[in-house]
Amino acid sequence: MTDAHGRTPAVGVLLVNLGSPAAPTPSAIRRYLRQFLADRRVIELPRLLWLTILYCFVLPFRPRKIAQNYRRIWMDRGSPLAVHTQDLAAGLQDRLADAPGPVMVDWAMTYGQPAIGERLDALRAQGAERLIVVPLYPQYSGTTTAPVFDQVSQHLHQWRWVPGLRFVNAYHDHPDYIAALANSVRTHRASHADQGRHLLMSFHGLPARYVENGDPYFCHCHKTARLLAEALALPDAAWSVSFQSQFGKAQWVGPSTTRSLQALAAAGHESVDVICPGFSADCIETLDEIEVENAEAFRQAGGGQLHYIPALNASEPHVQCMDTVVRESAGGWWQLDATARHVPAQADRAAKMRLTG
Repeated sequence: MTDAHGRTPAVGVLLVNLGSPAAPTPSAIRRYLRQFLADRRVIELPRLLWLTILYCFVLPFRPRKIAQNYRRIWMDRGSPLAVHTQDLAAGLQDRLADAPGPVMVDWAMTYGQPAIGERLDALRAQGAERLIVVPLYPQYSGTTTAPVFDQVSQHLHQWRWVPGLRFVNAYHDHPDYIAALANSVRTHRASHADQGRHLLMSFHGLPARYVENGDPYFCHCHKTARLLAEALALPDAAWSVSFQSQFGKAQWVGPSTTRSLQALAAAGHESVDVICPGFSADCIETLDEIEVENAEAFRQAGGGQLHYIPALNASEPHVQCMDTVVRESAGGWWQLDATARHVPAQADRAAKMRLTG
């Protein structure tokens, strides 16, 4: 609704992605991993045990090993994840230019920079009195989406005037999201002669214990995959689901992406298409783990070419999807604003009649 001065309160939209190191160097990667892997939402092992592993085994050695992987994918403007997320926010800001009320779009990272609290403060400084937070994880997980909510709520706890808040916790089955994924597959396959390749849908892995304890992520992934296969009219034998980025000795949800690719090669598939629907923007897990490491695993198992289908990034269909998600979230606010704009004049006339009556 309009405020006492007849203004329509501005809406701040914050797109949030996971994060990445500030530079492809061991020291920058170590700072990032220290913040990321210390989150209790991400690692649910007993605290003392995990911190011992983290500081004695992971942080001293892991950053140096993966620095070269980051250097392979680094862009002139920074990490691919940051660049694509920033461009997505810019595209969404342009798309929302015709919104019924003032809208400011910004972006942040759960870990690393720009920090969530910093960008919330920036939106407030621009006059945002309502907030829509969109974690860029289509499938909800307590390891990804929930930490965004934690940081937003912790930061807003410091504000005297807490804004109206709407939090998009998942969009794994949103029609515009599925349409954007289907469009990316069609576009990719239109540029390649072989139309009969198997489509492997690879999602980020999750310890099986998390799912057993109530995390809906595994179910969300399978629903996304089923809806995408239906949108593409794929027969059951033409697609499958796998989970990547598994590490440690714990049991993870499966099957693993690497083993799935090896099985496809053993079954005689000379080439395969791989899409990663859980990643809103390309990052080290897609550009290096899939396009380099798993492509090599596929070839070594007897397969041929692995064709990676890029993430939605800042593509027009992705911007359209985010535009729809935001408008649906803000719709009630804007409908109330439109109604309230006609109320002040009527209220003023009634007040004058009471005073003069």
